[in-house]
Amino acid sequence: MSGRVSGSKGEPGRSSAMERHLVIGDVHGCHEELLELCERAVVSASDVLVSVGDLVDRGPSPREVVRFFRERPSSIVLMGNHERKHVRQVCSYAQDVTRLQMGEEYESFVAWASALPYFFETETARVVHAAMIPGVPLAMQREDVLAGTTSGEAFLEGALGGAAWHELYADEVPVAFGHRVFEIGPHVGKNGTYGLDTGACHGHTLTALSLPDFRLYSVPARADHWSRVKREWQSAVLRARPLATMDFVAIEEELLARGRSAEPEVAALVEGAQRWAAACRALVPAIVARVPVLLDELRNAHGPDVAKTLVLHPAKPLLFASLKGRFEGRTVEAHCRSPRATLDLAKRVGLDTAALDLGPWV
Repeated sequence: MSGRVSGSKGEPGRSSAMERHLVIGDVHGCHEELLELCERAVVSASDVLVSVGDLVDRGPSPREVVRFFRERPSSIVLMGNHERKHVRQVCSYAQDVTRLQMGEEYESFVAWASALPYFFETETARVVHAAMIPGVPLAMQREDVLAGTTSGEAFLEGALGGAAWHELYADEVPVAFGHRVFEIGPHVGKNGTYGLDTGACHGHTLTALSLPDFRLYSVPARADHWSRVKREWQSAVLRARPLATMDFVAIEEELLARGRSAEPEVAALVEGAQRWAAACRALVPAIVARVPVLLDELRNAHGPDVAKTLVLHPAKPLLFASLKGRFEGRTVEAHCRSPRATLDLAKRVGLDTAALDLGPWV
């Protein structure tokens, strides 16, 4: 079994109670802890490993964790909210880091993750990533609730009046879940609920539940991985950002957030990016001033036939606006939302942008 075979929405995965399943909480890129947990639980080749999801983001080794589950026979991975972010490309800093960590394997990972199931069942237990509406069959649950997305959590809160779903759970079949971090150890509810996210990426523990014996296994995290990863990848993430094609306002917000870093390399990179973006933006008034001058040059060169020349000119819209007396500064600003657009327009009107073209984000 690979990570995509069982528990898809509308086609619930089921397995024999005779098989041993090891349900593993949120790994979040903690590969060494994952291997140690499998050793602690004495995992054999015949055991089925079931990940509740969130294999990636925040930890040091998401590529190795994904490889482990993709390559190991008898493995199942559920769709966590972090996999779903990558699939839908709703990315923030943690996803940007993972993209760089995974390198050439990233696109393959996203394609694989897009087919992950949202739940899994054995004869003795149910497994979801984040939550479920108590009393509603798994096949009828909302995917965003099962995965624990922002919209799913909002719906869950409204549906349950703010109460914790695992406290209201009253079904006879036990359920194992991740997503919600229990720092002091796994949650074991009297109603048969097992919370297995024990914050491995934050320096706590990685936990698994064995089925059908319901035995818990945990190993300590080797470090507060996210604190270190978050700090160490700042420069690489910033260098990889497409600043050239981003809106100037978005660039300001991005650099403002990164500028709070105390890391000298990051601070220097942010300062350089700010200077580069400001220099690109400063081209706008230069373009505004250049357009009527360029029109006069073309008039002097082509006389009454200048309109025919303007039709073929790369700055045609601005030149025709100037020719008809409708040219305004805001006309240029509308075309200069990003550094790339500004540089391109500056070149069209004949301004020298060679120095800015050497910027690290061009």
